Amino acid sequence: MKTFDATIFELAPVAMWIEDFSGVKKQFDKWRAEGVEDIRAFLKEDLTRVESCSREIKVLDVNSKTLELFEARDLAHLVENISVVFSEDMFESHINELAALWEGKTEFSSNAVNYSLSGRRMDIQLKGSVMPGHEETLGQILLTTEDVTAREDARRNENQSRRHAEGLFEYSPVSLWVEDFSQIKDLIEMVRDRGIVDFRVFMDVHPEFVRQCMSEIRVINVNQATLDLFGAPDVQTLLLRQSEIFRDEMEKPFREQLMDLWEGKLYHHREVVNYALDGSTRHILLHFAVLPGHEDDWSQVQVALTDITARKKAEAYLEYLGKHDVLTKLHNRAFFTDELNRLERKSSRPVSAILMDLNGLKEANDQLGHDAGDALLRRFGEVLNGVVSLPNHAARIGGDEFAILMPGADRKAAASMVETISELLHINNQFYSNTPISVAIGMATSHDGEKMEELVKRADMAMYEDKRLHHTGGSTMEQKAKGASALAS
Repeated sequence: MKTFDATIFELAPVAMWIEDFSGVKKQFDKWRAEGVEDIRAFLKEDLTRVESCSREIKVLDVNSKTLELFEARDLAHLVENISVVFSEDMFESHINELAALWEGKTEFSSNAVNYSLSGRRMDIQLKGSVMPGHEETLGQILLTTEDVTAREDARRNENQSRRHAEGLFEYSPVSLWVEDFSQIKDLIEMVRDRGIVDFRVFMDVHPEFVRQCMSEIRVINVNQATLDLFGAPDVQTLLLRQSEIFRDEMEKPFREQLMDLWEGKLYHHREVVNYALDGSTRHILLHFAVLPGHEDDWSQVQVALTDITARKKAEAYLEYLGKHDVLTKLHNRAFFTDELNRLERKSSRPVSAILMDLNGLKEANDQLGHDAGDALLRRFGEVLNGVVSLPNHAARIGGDEFAILMPGADRKAAASMVETISELLHINNQFYSNTPISVAIGMATSHDGEKMEELVKRADMAMYEDKRLHHTGGSTMEQKAKGASALAS
């Protein structure tokens, strides 16, 4: 030690040790004589061999920084408690140091875990160098132990945060895409540099620009929920078949997305329609966000796709219920009223109205039960659904009351509709001979300047007259229609 510059050693800003590895060298010589060649495998096979080497190391001196770092009063205090400093955590890293010396190297480094005498855990960056003149005996090796706990904690925290973020991405129940929009940004900036001010008009004139932008999207990653949403077995299949997913209606919302980006809106959302790989429709709520730190180049954007197909179906069904009668599948009274108001505002005339009322529904309910009455209503609904098509509309406007509105139809067309209904009803009754349906029918065609409300009243009056004839045994509208059909045949 007297030959070492004690002043430099003592004042060094890093913990330094002078250790004697000559006992380790003798152990090496013994193992070589026994035929050991692969020292790493030999030591890993039995870690007690590493421990035996550690016991052969003698601490000759340490500097003040070492005592401070390991919370020791002096060298003797440190050496007496050296087993606290070097726990079993060091054995794996110690193998690297021993292997370097075994291979004749005079320098080595490794990462290890040490403990202060109070038990404080420290991540250590260890570096060793065989001092000149001691290469053969390893009698003096200079070691530095730098506390890098803060650095390693930061690295561990970064890794933990990264794994956390990756976990959130991969196991999110929402379809997530990470994409590169940098080429799209370049294309938009090129358009802006050309002096284009109205970007929407530009896209109208150059639809190929929109398609080019779509082709420049680069998918960086997708999560498992994305594969599940679109029925893809793996990421490669999904990417190869993107054209099957984003087609038809996608160009229009993508134009709006480009418009948002042109206006500097880096976060936006909208509803779109995509398709699974089996061809089924997916209604999607798309959330788009340029990720923080990439606002200048759009090289990383996140697209989150929420499947709202079930919600859309529910909305469509609720809308259907708002306009339809569940029992007969015909339109309901609310729709009938709206359609009357719409026709009132329209100038196209004539308009014909047919009103119908089932004869004997109350009796069927009283004698056979409401299920039997409902069956009659359903059957008549099937008849009307089979006859009436756009622009005409059929509706159930009351318990046993039905109506047909026929915009643009004159009296002859209305009469033909009544005849067709009677014919289909006659066929239907042949299948259900035990429970035939009888209907009172009234029709009217609008006069010049007549309000729709008055038209419906006239048809209603005609229907009640037909019902009166049914009860008194006169010739009803249905019977006249049957007679006309028979004469025609």
